Amino acid sequence: MQTTTLGKNGKRVGRIGLGAMGMTFGYDPHGRDDDASAEVIRRAIDLGVTLIDTADVYGPWTNEELVGTALKGRRDEVVLSTKGGLLFDENGFSNNGRPDYLAKAVDDSLMRLGVDHIDLYFLHRIDPQVPVEESWGALAKAVDAGKIGALGLSASSLDEIRRAEKIHPVAAVQSELSLFDRSALAEVLPYTVEHSIAFLPFSPLGRGVLTGGIARHEDLPRDDWRRRLPQFSDEGLARQRALVAAVERIGARHGAKPSQVALAWLLAKGDHVIPIPGTKRLRYLEENAAAADLALTPAEIAELDALEPPVFG
Repeated sequence: MQTTTLGKNGKRVGRIGLGAMGMTFGYDPHGRDDDASAEVIRRAIDLGVTLIDTADVYGPWTNEELVGTALKGRRDEVVLSTKGGLLFDENGFSNNGRPDYLAKAVDDSLMRLGVDHIDLYFLHRIDPQVPVEESWGALAKAVDAGKIGALGLSASSLDEIRRAEKIHPVAAVQSELSLFDRSALAEVLPYTVEHSIAFLPFSPLGRGVLTGGIARHEDLPRDDWRRRLPQFSDEGLARQRALVAAVERIGARHGAKPSQVALAWLLAKGDHVIPIPGTKRLRYLEENAAAADLALTPAEIAELDALEPPVFG
């Protein structure tokens, strides 16, 4: 596995990370298998996939517990990333960026993970009711206390990144980025590249579409939350077919999977770009990890850049 650093002076990690969310939350919730997921996490470490990303809201709470259990005896081999500030209940998602809440959230994550420090902690969402400076300042105190190694922002604007930087360094930014959602390419990604901030694309495979394995709405498990999204209707999937065909076509030239092409396209966007595809299956983990060794030609990158992503909503 090729490696990079979390920003200019951060810890070394594999170029591909592992997002743990789907192991307990969101995707096929009735297909949960903690033993299989723990095996995936441990195999990831063997493959050099050493950035493991979770969050307190995944479950909620259960994902951190699963990750912490899987890492027993191997904690020092990984860079552990989690997040706080986003809540989920029967009414849906909400934000809480109050300093007192975040201070407690950090302590609770440490307890669930069973560790004495978190390598990388993200403010999961910025609370519109709380200035980012206040939320960020509370997390900076947790860094000073030795509970957190470095801080990151998730789904933030360029202005919010700059405001946070005045309080404490931003080591990483996590935003959705894939061939289907390229909004981060306009401002946020170029800024992170220029300033050597790590950029962690989440949903790098278009929530699974870029694997080539979802052709119809009925291909999704019955209780999978993606069934509610317009891009996963039969019409929506048909509109995305040109992009899927492109990664399949380029993959065929290299003897690679379409998912590997999609990840290689992201890796080409910067030395500190670290996609975090999620999976709970060993087969897909190994395919994703191998994408770090796939080198697309400049012409192939340009071909993918030129494809127009479909617009929904």
